[in-house]
Amino acid sequence: MPKNKTHSGAKKRFRVTGSGKIMRERANHVHKFHEKTPQHARRLANDVLVSKADEKKIKKLLGR
Repeated sequence: MPKNKTHSGAKKRFRVTGSGKIMRERANHVHKFHEKTPQHARRLANDVLVSKADEKKIKKLLGR
């Protein structure tokens, strides 16, 4: 049986930690920064964990 290919869009958007959890970047962190407060901008800079509901689907896209 052939191996699954890694989804090229998913590999640009998600990364897997050493413990197997999946991290993603927050939205709204690229455009219109002059309208955001510095506190909001700092909060958007941090990566967050993917929700448990989406984790199984994303792992399949990443070929794990």
